[in-house]
Amino acid sequence: MRLKGDLLLAVSPENAAEAESLFQHALEVARELDARMLELRAAISMNRMWQAQGEAGQGRRLLSSVYERFTEGFTTADLKEAQDLLRV
Repeated sequence: MRLKGDLLLAVSPENAAEAESLFQHALEVARELDARMLELRAAISMNRMWQAQGEAGQGRRLLSSVYERFTEGFTTADLKEAQDLLRV
């Protein structure tokens, strides 16, 4: 779902509504499975989309809420990417 959303956005920013729906579904599934890394990846994708739409604050809040639940793994590529996005 998340990857499909990323691909839709890569094709055209006009696909944002469909991509957002896919990202939201990916977040919900990840939460149901207690799969924090998958939830983080979906939050990163949603954050990037919202930043591109001028909604950086909304994306930052979502990403921060997912990121702050991690207690380890801060050297992984996904968590480093989240750190970088939260610094912007």
